Amino acid sequence: MGPLQGTRVIELAGIGPGPFCGMMLADMGAEVIRVDRIASKSSFRANDVLTRGRRSIAIDLKSPDGRDVILRLCEEADAIFEGFRPGVTERLGIGPEDCMARNSRLVYGRMTGWGQDGPMAQAAGHDINYIALAGALHGIGRKGERPVPPLNLVGDFGGGGMMLAFGLVCAMLEAQKSGTGQIVDAAMVDGAATLMAMFFTMKAAGMYSDERGTNLLDGGAHFYDSYETADGKYISLGSIEPQFYALLVEKAGLDKEDFSNQMDQGKWSELKEDLIQLFKTKTRDEWCEIMEGTDICFAPVLSLSEVADHPHNKARATFAELEGILQPTPAPRYSRSTVSLTHASRMAGEDSRVVLAQYGYAEDRIDKLIEDGVIGTVT
Repeated sequence: MGPLQGTRVIELAGIGPGPFCGMMLADMGAEVIRVDRIASKSSFRANDVLTRGRRSIAIDLKSPDGRDVILRLCEEADAIFEGFRPGVTERLGIGPEDCMARNSRLVYGRMTGWGQDGPMAQAAGHDINYIALAGALHGIGRKGERPVPPLNLVGDFGGGGMMLAFGLVCAMLEAQKSGTGQIVDAAMVDGAATLMAMFFTMKAAGMYSDERGTNLLDGGAHFYDSYETADGKYISLGSIEPQFYALLVEKAGLDKEDFSNQMDQGKWSELKEDLIQLFKTKTRDEWCEIMEGTDICFAPVLSLSEVADHPHNKARATFAELEGILQPTPAPRYSRSTVSLTHASRMAGEDSRVVLAQYGYAEDRIDKLIEDGVIGTVT
């Protein structure tokens, strides 16, 4: 009963940001039909959280009959999205022009690293490359050390899949008014650049240095960083505002005079060394007893094995097990609409017969498509 209930989306299966976009839309109640490649081992993993919540039909995209099935699916869809290199779907006969000719209201989403045009459009790449070109990677890391990849959160998921989901929903809303669909060009390099907006503001105001590890939010400040505790675990601090910083000084038992001038960057390194030594005097749990739940802006640094057991995450049901796999629950939440986990990943082609029947294919026609190798099923 999510807010996107009644919306139908076709997902041409890919990796990383594409499945994440499909997961987000399905989590919000959209009916997402995932088109897997026929007989593909790489398009499905039994425990893939990113492919939860939608049905799978396996199609040979290179066959004329397979192309026709895709175009038939588009006739009753609100959107379709793909994550191939520019020009691939056009060569397959399922590009924007082909699909939108069947449905003028269709929104066609395209997920790439570099975008649909530009000198690097046809080059291979990964998250680390896209965020490097966007200026995001440069600022992440310790002073005097090389940049550190922030997992693949910034390019693939924040700048990629999430931006594509946002773009699709925006375009579908516009299509409701105009009656005409359009193409959404979601490039991870563009999305990662958008995520850096605040830092361009800070740089323009003279509040941000290109020297990593020296700034307010990159670990340069002693009051905004993570620290090791006596048991080899870590805690996080974000005591930026003066009143929060004052509480940190009080609760940690710090010398008020030594820690008086919070924004004196010349002292940040020295004060950080003091905090490094201080936080090693107690365990993570002991520091939680002192600081957690206060306005210090404090939290323990939890591993994936620990997150589900934290009282706050438990109270909000932020994590849940679905068919034996621990995973985050859908976000965000709504005052009226209900979002919930429906089902885990499907095997590639598990729902082929059901989907085709839903679109009006007769049983003998479905049998023929399967027999000809156009459609894959799970037997």
